[in-house]
Amino acid sequence: MSSITPSPFPFVSVAGIPFERGRQYGVAVASRVRRSAAIYGTTLDELGYDAAAKSRLIKEFAAEIGSFGADYLEEMEGIAKGAGVPFEDVIMINARTEVVAKARQDAGKPEEEPEDGCTGVVVLPERSATASVLHAQNWDWRAECAETAIVLRVEQENGPDFLTFVEAGGLARCGMNAAGISITANYLECNRDFQKPGVPLALIRRKVLEQEHFALAMKAVAATPKACSNNMMLGTVDGFAIDFECAPDEAFPLYPENGLIVHANHWVSATALSKLVNTGVPSVPESFYRDWRVRRLLDAAGERLNTVDLKTALFDEFGTPYSVCRPPRPGGRGNLSATVSMVVMEPAAGIMDVAPLPALCRIFTRYSLKGDPATLPVAAE
Repeated sequence: MSSITPSPFPFVSVAGIPFERGRQYGVAVASRVRRSAAIYGTTLDELGYDAAAKSRLIKEFAAEIGSFGADYLEEMEGIAKGAGVPFEDVIMINARTEVVAKARQDAGKPEEEPEDGCTGVVVLPERSATASVLHAQNWDWRAECAETAIVLRVEQENGPDFLTFVEAGGLARCGMNAAGISITANYLECNRDFQKPGVPLALIRRKVLEQEHFALAMKAVAATPKACSNNMMLGTVDGFAIDFECAPDEAFPLYPENGLIVHANHWVSATALSKLVNTGVPSVPESFYRDWRVRRLLDAAGERLNTVDLKTALFDEFGTPYSVCRPPRPGGRGNLSATVSMVVMEPAAGIMDVAPLPALCRIFTRYSLKGDPATLPVAAE
């Protein structure tokens, strides 16, 4: 059992130019930023990286970030300044998927991390009780990240405001914006990974949340070179959603079926499976039934689905602890792996319900894209 006590994720609201937004962010959650940096920095230490090797690895990804958007580096500098941590540490947090995976690959220790995961869902208006898009996800990762994650609201001077659930120090993970665009993402792996440099996944998600137009959000996902694979699910309040299974150099679209998209952590696209090798099965073998379970539970809930139906499906315990809602269980090197959060978004209403360690806590906190930044406890019914 985890010693971590579930508690609501801190809410941070920032505005201004990139550096100033970052500084506000870093000051607000300095201890969580330091904890994020310590988690991934310690992993690199354990993999045999000295300070010089760690710096070289991180700088590889810093160059990709700078080419993708110089403002992102300015914002990261602000976070570092506000939190009192090295700039390099904030870059590492934002490229942690790539940095840690590349380090494990180079060290020949690919299975020493707790298993990544995630189960994502989009409900289109024709299946929604509110006649608007619903978008949700369970995030499976290190249990201790329940003590590092936050909900961040960014008021932009050029572009829509957005709300994102993210590890402290990061610029984005999953979320939605004032233009009604939403995104979640899931781990995927294939034999093309880490052959070439690419833009860190977190920055692609951030780019999506900055878009006014859904076509440009799709472009950010489908056309940006990546270092590794990822699945990204996009929705729009205009009534459409699409899932992109992304290899580093190619994206394979999946479309809604019966008003739903459900995705876990294995490749589904027949085109993708004819062209690449799914190398992630040893890390997430239960993925093959997680998406099936969620789809089955949602179909059984009826033709019109609400957020309670989504939460109920994502609380599924079939196969526990290898379940849709994962309780803390041993991962690599004695770490605990868990469903760190359940995030349920209603983009048209601008609200996001989030539960920490949902296998242990079924109480949500509601965060808003607009209005009072105070949170409102919401129980799953």
